[in-house]
Amino acid sequence: MKLMKQRDLLLKQKRREKPMEAKELAKLAIQALEDKKAEDVKVIDISDVSTIADYFIIASGKNRSQIQAMCDNVEETLGRAGAAMKQTEGYKNANWILMDYGDIIVHIFDTENRLFYDLERIWRDGKEMDLSEL
Repeated sequence: MKLMKQRDLLLKQKRREKPMEAKELAKLAIQALEDKKAEDVKVIDISDVSTIADYFIIASGKNRSQIQAMCDNVEETLGRAGAAMKQTEGYKNANWILMDYGDIIVHIFDTENRLFYDLERIWRDGKEMDLSEL
């Protein structure tokens, strides 16, 4: 219930034509992922180590259908908030979907590929954030 209220407040703010900040987009994306039972959601603040984005959001799903549903829900939620996706990759195979929203990049993995690519290790110079910090 609390997450729904936060989402509604963020959507109302967007309707007032204020541009959404990366942190607000990240919150919405995380809520959308959690709505579809995402596992092991992590946020890495990479703003001090890279110019490609402010945040990486990394999540896992159990199977292709769940991973695609997570992607669809993020796209729908952020789209309603006025955020335009620049690019998406990997939807068809759904073993690693990358969603680029400029300031945030959402990575949705199956378990095997998440372990193999280990983005948390690659981007260890970034600051892993507690979800409550957002």
